[in-house]
Amino acid sequence: MKVLVVIPTYNEVQALEPIVSRVRTSVPDADILVVDDDSPDGTGDLADRIAADDGTVHVLHRAGKEGLGKAYLAAFDWAMGRDYTHVVQMDADGSHRPEELPLLLERAGMSDYPDLIIGSRYVRGGEMVGWPKSREILSRAGNFYIKAWLGIPASDVTAGYRVYRTGFLRRIDFTSVESSGYFFQTDMTDKVHQLGGSIIEMPINFAQREVGESKLSASIFAESFSRATKMGVKRRARQVAALGRSAANRLRRRPS
Repeated sequence: MKVLVVIPTYNEVQALEPIVSRVRTSVPDADILVVDDDSPDGTGDLADRIAADDGTVHVLHRAGKEGLGKAYLAAFDWAMGRDYTHVVQMDADGSHRPEELPLLLERAGMSDYPDLIIGSRYVRGGEMVGWPKSREILSRAGNFYIKAWLGIPASDVTAGYRVYRTGFLRRIDFTSVESSGYFFQTDMTDKVHQLGGSIIEMPINFAQREVGESKLSASIFAESFSRATKMGVKRRARQVAALGRSAANRLRRRPS
């Protein structure tokens, strides 16, 4: 396996060095790509200094804050041009524990070649550590709603700790990925499912961020509900239209 761990950053100057160090310790054979959206707090400059001292750390500078999804899509393109077999998504803030990554990668490397490994909070053994109960309930409800509307075979469709098989990423038309924000995770999970990809969930302990301020807000949850509803309505409309065409064709073929 040739693994690239992607860490998107925006104003994560306090968190960056600790998370890079933990990744290096946990998966010493992996490369790291820091994707920085021109952070005003100097995160990009710090990433450059880390990369100068460690040849396995790379930095992708972007012109401005365009959203989490755009950062990951840029990273996917970067990875596919350099023959990585697997791409890991990981938050910079410590909520995704690098110490759990070896198990995710072990599963990703098994002979059934899963296309997407999701580090899940909601399968047996998964846990949210240090999060308010109200936030956990809202997250669980949102995931249940999205799963029901879109028919995605996963319990934690919004999870951000992931391992993609790069060969499968090549099959996805990235121009069809509409969300640039946090709904990107759901959008990508749906793309994998719609293309017939295999999705495996592994339990993780999802921790409250260790340093800095959370970027989650009520508007992010509202966006997820809204986008999932619109996607579900469009999908059901297409299904109804297809059933109507099928019924009409059967009637036309019926002898008079």
